[in-house]
Amino acid sequence: MNGPIAVATEIDEVVPGVWTWHVHDERIGGYLSAAHAVRTGDEAVLIDPLGVATAALEPLGAISAIVVSAGTHQRWTWRYRRELGAQVWAPSLSQTLEEEPDGRYGEGDRLPAGLLAIFTPGAGTTQHSLLLEGEPNVLFTPDLFTNVPGEPFAFVPAQYMHDPVEARRSAEKLLGLDFSVLCTGHGVPVLDDPHEAIRAALAS
Repeated sequence: MNGPIAVATEIDEVVPGVWTWHVHDERIGGYLSAAHAVRTGDEAVLIDPLGVATAALEPLGAISAIVVSAGTHQRWTWRYRRELGAQVWAPSLSQTLEEEPDGRYGEGDRLPAGLLAIFTPGAGTTQHSLLLEGEPNVLFTPDLFTNVPGEPFAFVPAQYMHDPVEARRSAEKLLGLDFSVLCTGHGVPVLDDPHEAIRAALAS
């Protein structure tokens, strides 16, 4: 398992049908890492799952799938596949996966729960953002941004990125999408004008 040892004790509902949980990731100096889950109809999906108490997942019901947004975000994926029997989806370009996923995806593919895959490299080479279309539209990004309480919304520090210039191009691409909630891979969700938050990060 390449995820952090820390385990969350509860999950928080962001908007109806979308949940998040966080741990202080000892692999990256205790920095705040986030995982997410969505439920549409009878289908519950984990996105880049971190460890969480089993009882905390009960509101989701049966979990049918796990979506990995990048090879660097496998975290507790394979453990949960064994424990929950959920199918795993991962980017086609990922070559560092610990196990072979049940399905692979690329730009424009539709994933479980209707998630739309959007190729957003820069922080890494295989990373995809995921758009959940509904009321409201919710965008999930892996390592592009951080939104840690008490700190400004920002790009992940350049020293941790594969290509900071390409990351900025990916952020500009996201501005063309329709969403009103942004869930980042590090920090808490942005519920108030996430487009403006991205524009401010690009301007800084």
